[in-house]
Amino acid sequence: MHIEVANNNGTKYLRLARCRRGTNAKGKRTILKDIVLNIGPLSRFSDGKADYLERLKASFAAGAPLIESLMPYVGKSSEAVHVIRYRDGDPACNGEPKRLAAIVLDPVFSALGLDQFFASVKHASKIRYDLQGLVRLLVYGRILEPASKCATMEQNGKYHEPLVSSDNPDNVYDALTVIDENAEKIFRRMNTCIKRGIGRNPSLVFYDVTNFYFEIAEADEDVLDESGGVVERGLRKFGVSKENRKQPIVQIGLFMDDNGIPVSFEMFPGNTLDHHTLKPAMERTVDGFGLGRFVLVADRGMYSAPNMCHVTDAGNGYIVSKSLRKSTAATRKWATSPEGYTVVGDRFRRKSRIVQREVTLVTKDKNGKEKREKRKFTEKEVVYWSEAFHRREMHEHKSFLDFVERLRANPAGFRVSAAQSKSLKKFLKDEYLNKKTNEVVDGRKLVAMIDDEKLNAFNELMGYYMIATSELDTPDQEIIDKYHGLTQIEDQFREMKGTLEARPVFVNTPEHIHAHLLVCFIALTMMRLIQRRIALSEPKSDAGGDLRWSYGMSGERLSKALREWQVLRHPGDQYQMVNSSGEDICRVLAALGVNLRPVIYTKGGVSALKAKVKVF
Repeated sequence: MHIEVANNNGTKYLRLARCRRGTNAKGKRTILKDIVLNIGPLSRFSDGKADYLERLKASFAAGAPLIESLMPYVGKSSEAVHVIRYRDGDPACNGEPKRLAAIVLDPVFSALGLDQFFASVKHASKIRYDLQGLVRLLVYGRILEPASKCATMEQNGKYHEPLVSSDNPDNVYDALTVIDENAEKIFRRMNTCIKRGIGRNPSLVFYDVTNFYFEIAEADEDVLDESGGVVERGLRKFGVSKENRKQPIVQIGLFMDDNGIPVSFEMFPGNTLDHHTLKPAMERTVDGFGLGRFVLVADRGMYSAPNMCHVTDAGNGYIVSKSLRKSTAATRKWATSPEGYTVVGDRFRRKSRIVQREVTLVTKDKNGKEKREKRKFTEKEVVYWSEAFHRREMHEHKSFLDFVERLRANPAGFRVSAAQSKSLKKFLKDEYLNKKTNEVVDGRKLVAMIDDEKLNAFNELMGYYMIATSELDTPDQEIIDKYHGLTQIEDQFREMKGTLEARPVFVNTPEHIHAHLLVCFIALTMMRLIQRRIALSEPKSDAGGDLRWSYGMSGERLSKALREWQVLRHPGDQYQMVNSSGEDICRVLAALGVNLRPVIYTKGGVSALKAKVKVF
C-alpha cells in the first residue's frame, strides 16, 4: 500500500491505495488500483512545508504516521486487500474446487525422469496426442482416485490445470501400448534417476511374488502349433490366488531395494509356480541394471538349485528361507537338537552350520536339447526358534490340534467328510489311505489311521525357522535380521492392492495388462519417495523404527490428503486454497519443502509452488 495525492476539481486529496494485477473491463490483463482509504484534503493535514508529503510517507513506513487515521494500516503495507466481484448469472458463481495434487506429483514424476522420457518418445515416434499428459493422468489417478481407464480420463477436469490436452478418450489405450513397449527403458530411467537422486542401496534386494485377479470366468487359452506344442502361453490363468479368488489371475514378481523403494517387476501367467519366476525376472530386469553386487532376499518359495546358482553365477549372494518340514530327517533332527544353540533370553535361540551341496542342473539349448551339469556349492544354514513364531504357529493350527484331541476322546461321535480328511492326509498312515475314493470316513477308523510319529514330528517343529545363505562369514543374527526385512515388500503389495486398487484388472490384452501394472508400479514408487521425505523430516514420527522402512504416513492417508487439497478459482485469476490446513497435508508439504502462506494466490503463484518441492 502507498499514500498518493489525487486531484478532484482542483482540490488535492490524500488517499491510501494498493496496486495489483488483474483483468480490466475489456478482459485484458493489466495493473489495477484499489483505493483502501480516502484520507481527506491535503490542506487539512499539511503544515505548509514543501516536503510534507514525503515526510508523511516516511512516517507511515516507519510505523508512526503523521495522520492518526492511518494507524490501523501500519505494518500492513505488504498485505494485499482482495476485492472479488461476481456478476449474477455468471457460472463462476457456482464455485467448483479443483485438485492441487499435481503441484506435488509433477515434481516427483519429473524427478524420476519420466516427463523428459515420454516427451522424447513422443518426438521420436511423431505421436500427435498428449502422451506425457495421458501417462500423468493414469499414474496420478491411481494415487488419488483409482478407476477404470475411461473413468480416469474423465478425471482430467478435476485438476486445477487439466493434465491432458488430447480430446480423444481412446488415446488412453494408445498410451498403454507405448508404456508397454518402453517398459525396460522406463525401469532403467527410473533406476538411474533414483541412483543419482538418493542413491540406490542395493546391498540387499528383496524379491517376492503376488498375483492380481480378473473379473472373468474363463482363463486364456494357450496358442498351439500344428503338432500341439505351445507357441504362446495364455496370461490370465487359474492358479493359487493369494486372496483365495476363484478367478483367473496373473503373477508378478517385485524387486525392492534396502530403502524400501521398488526396483522393477516382471509379469507371468497365473499358473506359474513361484520358484519359476525368479530366474527369468532377474534376467529381464535387475541383472542388467548395474546395481553392483547385492544379496537377494526371498522366501522359501524361491529356493531351488537353479535359482541359487543363477544368483551366485551373476556374482551376487542370497538369503532365502527353506522349508524345514520338507527337509531331510537328518536336517530336522539337527534343527531340533538343543546342541549348538546360542540362547538369547528365554524366547529366542539360534545356530548354524556350513553344508556342501551337489546338484544336477538341467538346461536346454536353442534346439531344445537337454543338457545336464553337476554343480557343487557351499552354503550356510541358519536355524532359529522364536517364542513369538511358536505362538503364531500354535494359533494357526489350534483348531486342527483340538480336533485331534476331541477325536481321540470320542471317536464314535465323529464322521469326517472327504474335505476334512484331506487336511489330515499328511498325518495318516500310508497303508490306510484310499487315494481313489472320497467317501465319508468313520471316526473310529480314523483314530487308527493317525500316525502319531508324523503328528509328533509336526508339533516338534513348531516355532523353528531355517534360512539358507551364500554369505558364509556374515553373523547368524545379521542374516536373520536381513531376512526379516522381506516383510516390508508385503507392504508394497498391500499398497498396490489397497490404496492403488491394482485389482481387479479391467484391461484384456497382455500388453495393456502389463502397462496397467507398470502404471501402478510408477504410482507406488512415487508414493514411496514422498513417504520417505515425510519419514526423514519427522524422525520421531509415529512410524518409528528404522528410517529405511518408515513410511511416515500410510498410503491411504497420503492419498486422501493430496486428493482433498484443492483450490477455488475466483474472477481476476485469484486462487483460494481449500483444505490446506489439515494435519496430513501440512505434514506432506512441510516434508517436501513447501510453505503455504494464508494469502490469495495468483495463477503464477500457484504454479510457482512446484519449484519449491524437494523430492531428493
